[in-house]
Amino acid sequence: MATFPAITPSYGLRKSSSPNVREVQFGDGYSMRTVFGLNQNLKSYAPKWSNISETDADTISTFLDARGGQESFDWTPPGEGSSSKFICQKWSKSIGYKNRATIQATFQEVAEP
Repeated sequence: MATFPAITPSYGLRKSSSPNVREVQFGDGYSMRTVFGLNQNLKSYAPKWSNISETDADTISTFLDARGGQESFDWTPPGEGSSSKFICQKWSKSIGYKNRATIQATFQEVAEP
C-alpha cells in the first residue's frame, strides 16, 4: 500500500461528511431514519497545497498520477491521529509564480481491507 508523501497541506482544509441514511415516511408526518451499510460515514477532504515548490508539486502530481484515480493510498489528515485509505479522482495544479505552484485535490475515504 502506497503512503501519500509527507507534504503538509495549507491551512483551511475542508472535511465533509455525508452519512448513508435511509428514511421512511409514515402517515401524519412521522418518519424514521436508519443508517445503511457497515461503513456508512466515510469522509471527504479537500486539501490544498498553496505556494509550494515545483519539486513538491511534482512529487504530489506524480504520486496521484501513479494511482490513476482508482488505487487507494494511506494518508493522515492534519489533526487526525491515524491514517485512513483514500482515493483521489480529481486534482489540479496551477503555477502562479516562477518555481512555485498550488495543488488542489479531493480525497475520498474508502473502505478496503
